[in-house]
Amino acid sequence: MEITLRIRRFNPDKDKKPYWGTYVLKGCEGTNRVLELLHRVKWEQDGTLSLRRSCAQGICGSDAMRINGRNRLACKVLAQEFGENPTIQVEPILGLKVIKDLIVDMEPFFDHYKAVMPYFVNDSQPPVNAEGEPRERLQTIEDRERFDDTTKCILCAACTTSCPSFWANGDYVGPAAVVQAHRFIFDSRDQGTKQRLDVLSDPDGVWRCRTIYNCTPACPRGIEVTRAIGEVKQAIVKGKRD
Repeated sequence: MEITLRIRRFNPDKDKKPYWGTYVLKGCEGTNRVLELLHRVKWEQDGTLSLRRSCAQGICGSDAMRINGRNRLACKVLAQEFGENPTIQVEPILGLKVIKDLIVDMEPFFDHYKAVMPYFVNDSQPPVNAEGEPRERLQTIEDRERFDDTTKCILCAACTTSCPSFWANGDYVGPAAVVQAHRFIFDSRDQGTKQRLDVLSDPDGVWRCRTIYNCTPACPRGIEVTRAIGEVKQAIVKGKRD
């Protein structure tokens, strides 16, 4: 296969505005991943190309980018998806400042993540075993299943940066942060639900979601993001009624 890559390039040290770089790769195979194609551009044609990647196994989430207009992980997308001798367009995810080429500033994203208290909260004394020694807090299979879906998040930002509400207002906490909050809000062992719901009740919290549904198809882990957001909204409303 011969594959043409159109890559959105931008170096703030010398470029006034972004531009498209075009690179032709010969001898490709349909099973080549987009990440491998980007490596070939960097290693064989232009060493100045900048991108993030780590595990290359769809686990770390560091190589999220827009590929032919969709937010995806470059390490999971195969060239054969685009037909014979395709042109593949690659650009940085939207809504976050571009630092260089395909690298964006993730700090605002992680600030929103930290705001929802994405950690276990329980200040009560742990249970003890028959010998009087502390043991883990047990949970039923049914209680675990309640939030199992949202434990899969890898913080790639693909869902948040596919959201028009986030594009319009970067102060919106975003789908990924709501997913992280969901994981703990519905954990029967956790005691921080009220604080998280207070954060998400803020004007820039969960109510900025307009149920556009871009987020769920964008998730490389198959999380039902829109459903999780809806359940958090219901929890806030129920809390106000109670």
